[in-house]
Amino acid sequence: MKKLLALLLVGAMSLSMVACGGAKEEAPAATDTPAATEEAVVEETADAAAATEITLWTYPIGNWGDQATLDALLADFEASTGIKVKVDFLTYADGDDKVNAALEAGTAPDLIMEGPERLVANWGAKGKMVDISDLIDDTDKAELNPAALAACYDASGACYEYPLVMTAHCMAINKTVFEAAGAMQYVDEATHTWTTEDFLAAMEAVNAHTGAQVGAVYCVGQGGDQGTRALVNNLYGGTFTDAEHTKYTWDDPKNVQALEKLYEMESVAFDAGIAGGDEIALFYNGTLNVAFCWNIAQQLNPNSANTGAAKTATGDDIMFMAFPSENGTDTKLQGGIWGFGVFDNGDAAKVDAAKTFIKYMCDSEKTVDAVKAANYFAVRSAAEGTDLSTIWADNEIMAEYNVLMPYLGDYYQVTTGWAEARTQWWNMLQQVGAGNDVATVVAEYCGNANAAAGN
Repeated sequence: MKKLLALLLVGAMSLSMVACGGAKEEAPAATDTPAATEEAVVEETADAAAATEITLWTYPIGNWGDQATLDALLADFEASTGIKVKVDFLTYADGDDKVNAALEAGTAPDLIMEGPERLVANWGAKGKMVDISDLIDDTDKAELNPAALAACYDASGACYEYPLVMTAHCMAINKTVFEAAGAMQYVDEATHTWTTEDFLAAMEAVNAHTGAQVGAVYCVGQGGDQGTRALVNNLYGGTFTDAEHTKYTWDDPKNVQALEKLYEMESVAFDAGIAGGDEIALFYNGTLNVAFCWNIAQQLNPNSANTGAAKTATGDDIMFMAFPSENGTDTKLQGGIWGFGVFDNGDAAKVDAAKTFIKYMCDSEKTVDAVKAANYFAVRSAAEGTDLSTIWADNEIMAEYNVLMPYLGDYYQVTTGWAEARTQWWNMLQQVGAGNDVATVVAEYCGNANAAAGN
């Protein structure tokens, strides 16, 4: 907690200067404080911190979207630091609009919890966030997942997100129905992988067994679009962006081939009336027997119904799966990275308090509780001497899910023009589903995305 204490001292000094009329002279470093007055300084720090209140807006990331869970976490934080945190919960349906409106009105929160596609590529790129690279030292760099950490920086070297947790997005099958249809022969149960050929055979078998649609390419909006992107990209080895994240590449012939195949499949329908959350609900109630929008949070608590881990509403077994690829082992799963960023609201004291919050939750002995609240995997191996590598050893489902983590692919969501690209993607899927020429439609909408990105 040495880093935490140091941040608290800095925060207290900033508050003291504001209280004394905004003096601009540099406060002495904590190491310059005479030993005889150290106790008094600590007491002053506590008093100053107690007067500090910051705001946190969080998207529904596991139980970080649950009031009771956060009440417990934040009560411990306030007791330890004296800093009070007021929380507002965002949804993916209108959260972006709410944040953008607050930024326009000058009422943005001090802290926000989400992923790099918003914190780095969107609000950070627009100059709305504080560079928090000073929070990440050499020890942190050794402990943090390199790919996850890299996604939190922009091209200039500014860091706009401190990561807490990560996961691999995947798909799921109704294992009970697949068994009845004789389709489990096409699944590698040990690795939770399958080839494109086996995926096609399995979908055909389930369709023949049930006489009904098996899966849906949902495209009413962007919700859950990581699933449709991963499905299309992996079927024949296409990509969504170039490796440098400078342009969109979903006009690749391999993606066109995948979309044409999905359109012609009897077992799959393009559905412009549902998004990812709707697809999950249809999978959960048995209408669909495959879900392309899935992750560990869903596996632990399908449809957030609290009716049994890895079970549908009727008690069927749910098996998580990697997306199919041509050889079954070169699948590239979309990753999820979530952490905290600080909005630049012009209040140095609140920025310091927000940084204290970040280090407390992401790099202290309390990180275990913060990670478990998210129901995802720690983005680092250890935090201030606390081992995080076995944090889920007592949870069979979480431990098993680790088999997918080596398949994490490129975090391309930080590509310029990301928000517009997502809009172009689901509009493109609607046009494919309407029966338009796939190559023409893909070229048009990918071109629109690149135009928005300045290409």
